[in-house]
Amino acid sequence: MTETLRALVATLKTWPSRAVSLLLLALALPVGCSEPPPPVRDPDTLATIRERGELVVLTLAGPTSLIENEDGPPSGYEVDLANAFAASLGVTARFEVAASLPDLFDALAAGDGHVAAAGLTLTPERSERLAFSPVYKSVTEQLVCRRGGVSPTRLERLPDADIVVLEGSSYEETLRAIGVTHTALRWRTRPGGSAMPLLEAVDDGQADCTIADSHLADFARRRHPELIVARNLTGEQPLAWAYDARIDGLGEALSAWFATAHADGLLEALDETWFGRFGDYDYVDVARFVRRVENRLPRYRRLFEAAADELPFEWELLAAQAYQESHWDPDAVSATGVRGLMMLTLSTAERVGIDDRTDPEQSIVGGAAYLDDLYERVPDSVTGPDRLWFALAAYNVGMGHMYDARRLAERLGRDKDSWDDLAEILPLLSDPAHYSTLRYGYARGHEPVRYVAKIREYRALLAAQDL
Repeated sequence: MTETLRALVATLKTWPSRAVSLLLLALALPVGCSEPPPPVRDPDTLATIRERGELVVLTLAGPTSLIENEDGPPSGYEVDLANAFAASLGVTARFEVAASLPDLFDALAAGDGHVAAAGLTLTPERSERLAFSPVYKSVTEQLVCRRGGVSPTRLERLPDADIVVLEGSSYEETLRAIGVTHTALRWRTRPGGSAMPLLEAVDDGQADCTIADSHLADFARRRHPELIVARNLTGEQPLAWAYDARIDGLGEALSAWFATAHADGLLEALDETWFGRFGDYDYVDVARFVRRVENRLPRYRRLFEAAADELPFEWELLAAQAYQESHWDPDAVSATGVRGLMMLTLSTAERVGIDDRTDPEQSIVGGAAYLDDLYERVPDSVTGPDRLWFALAAYNVGMGHMYDARRLAERLGRDKDSWDDLAEILPLLSDPAHYSTLRYGYARGHEPVRYVAKIREYRALLAAQDL
């Protein structure tokens, strides 16, 4: 027995027995009050995932990952991507939404999910502790501020701004790296699953700036046009899924599937669907649109909803088309005599059975009926969304010119049933070398291309408003 231990025993002999008992009890208690961590589940294998018929996908709620829908299953870029991977395994995807990034990573570590699909940036810090799929998309981290406020365009001015970022995000890693040389830099964090609430907080003046991935920043500016991108903070950053590396065969399956998804155009198609809906950002146009969603659209929304009932397109599409036609002005009139919310010609109004083109209800009903008629007249070989783009283009330029464009596409070896191909062919209808050989002759073919593009953009802007 050491001298120190002998001294301790001698001291304890002088204490009352109750005091010694309390000391021994305290030493026996665990340090702190936290509960023990939850047990880690035994990992599945790829074979057991297939046997159960279910891939558990951990994700975060947000406009670039998962969007909850009251009347159906969730939607979103990561949802579509995960559903496609699950289908390749012959199973269905079940989505578990985490409250924050730390919770997402904890759930993956605990074995509560097979993959984490949430627009995760592949950073050096994360790579040290997580297994990742191949890269499927690249984004840029951007400093987003409010127009007219503190908007640092140089790194040395960052300490001047009140910056709030998502807790546990790659944005913190970026700021830590910048802080190595700009030591006065400070920021605060908020927990959550998406940077969108922080972008809204900046718009409301609760912070000067935040950081968001470029595709989310672009989306947010369509809802909050006073937001501006002050500067890029990084170059292109890779996004990838994290996955449970203990699951035998999962890493190999992800590598093979993502290689196929790159090669067959799936990733490109999803990018177009979810992130390619907007044209170049036009502050004046977007700000005007957002104002009119608030002060004009409510007068006509019920009419758009009623007109779209039992038609093969939604009310938001009709509303977007009407905005492109008239900016939701029932008294609009053009130099050529088209009038009303849906800008109908007199002959078209007579054809669809309306007698007052300036009456909002008649105009919307007539425009919807005319678009539906064009939709039915599009050749059966045109399918999917392309069928709607064809019909909208015909609303603008006439079905005869659409038939001419299809004939010209065939001559030039292009796909006459593809809107992407026809969007390149239609402008040729203003070239005498081409239109002189076609039945319906000259047309300003660039106009229907722009018309369809703007309607698609306004439709996406309506979705961004979260009506």
